[in-house]
Amino acid sequence: MIWEVLALGFVLSLDNFRVSIALGTVPFGLKRAVQVALTFGLWDAVMPLAGLLIGRRIGESVGGVADLVGAAALGGYGLYLIISALRNPEPEELDQPWALFGIPLTLSLDNLVAGASLGLLGLSPWFSAPVFGLMTAVMSLIGLRLGRAAARLVRIRADLVSGVSLIIAAVTLPLLFGS
Repeated sequence: MIWEVLALGFVLSLDNFRVSIALGTVPFGLKRAVQVALTFGLWDAVMPLAGLLIGRRIGESVGGVADLVGAAALGGYGLYLIISALRNPEPEELDQPWALFGIPLTLSLDNLVAGASLGLLGLSPWFSAPVFGLMTAVMSLIGLRLGRAAARLVRIRADLVSGVSLIIAAVTLPLLFGS
């Protein structure tokens, strides 16, 4: 049973990992990267529990919309970054907590369905949720650092690259991970 939880946690963390790579190109420090990764992990732990408590019917009704809400938030932030990059000089550090901490919440909405389904699979949500959160936090931090390293290697405006990356992620995530 532990291997199933680890495998499911890994799969659930992949969308956050991909988005974290794109977010990692945004210029912010290691402290903020850890905070963002922990936020990804927190929401990926809380949402399965909320899904279990809310119930399968509500989880299923939100499930189809959750992917679109997450994609819209990513695309909106990406568009904002592109417009800002075209209108302003490159910032030393781009740190907008409303976006950096809101994106993990919207990406975790699909985990309501996962939480609602945990009981049917026979998995304990009280064990699974913390494992999901920890795995997502680790995968997100790795993604953020990979994105940061890539932004340093490629000498182009990080805010412009971030915007384009987030819009690409917004388009591809529902296609790859949608229900």
